[in-house]
Amino acid sequence: MSDHVYGLSEIVGSSPVSVDEAIRNAIGKAAQTVRNIEWFQTGEIRGQVVEGAVAYFQVTVKFGFRIE
Repeated sequence: MSDHVYGLSEIVGSSPVSVDEAIRNAIGKAAQTVRNIEWFQTGEIRGQVVEGAVAYFQVTVKFGFRIE
């Protein structure tokens, strides 16, 4: 097995639909510019409430990518 070195970045994904979609939006956008993303973990989950209902979800996402 080869030795690997990883970078770690933290971003915030958002969605008006769900936490799941906020995570997918974050990773999908990051994957457009960062190669070799291999894992992620979630941190804070926040949201916006408008007129008594959840209007938006925000999720802090850390992701690891293998450095070539």
